[in-house]
Amino acid sequence: MTNRRELAEKRGRRGEAIAAWWLRLHGWRIVGQRLKTPRGEVDLIARRGKTVAFIEVKARVKHADLATAIDGWRLRRVAAAAEQLLPRYGKGAENMRIDVILVAPWRWPHHLVNVWHG
Repeated sequence: MTNRRELAEKRGRRGEAIAAWWLRLHGWRIVGQRLKTPRGEVDLIARRGKTVAFIEVKARVKHADLATAIDGWRLRRVAAAAEQLLPRYGKGAENMRIDVILVAPWRWPHHLVNVWHG
């Protein structure tokens, strides 16, 4: 019997796969996945042209639950991790941003662009 944590982990991985697919369909190249640093983690890193995006993916069973899936604390952790990962993944990039992709069953992914202005 799987526990709630394992189910959430599985849902998260599936959400990340859907988000990566969505990004590729929109011309992005995935250059990193599930990267952890001492200051935080980034679910996906994608590049398109001279832009690099550090992406937080949130997957929920109910679409309504996506409204509260992301908050300032989580975005600060993504921003801190992105800062550490930028030298490795941002070579040649002119623009860096932090995006969020929200995933729920039977809905298109919702891509929030450049959500961090800290």
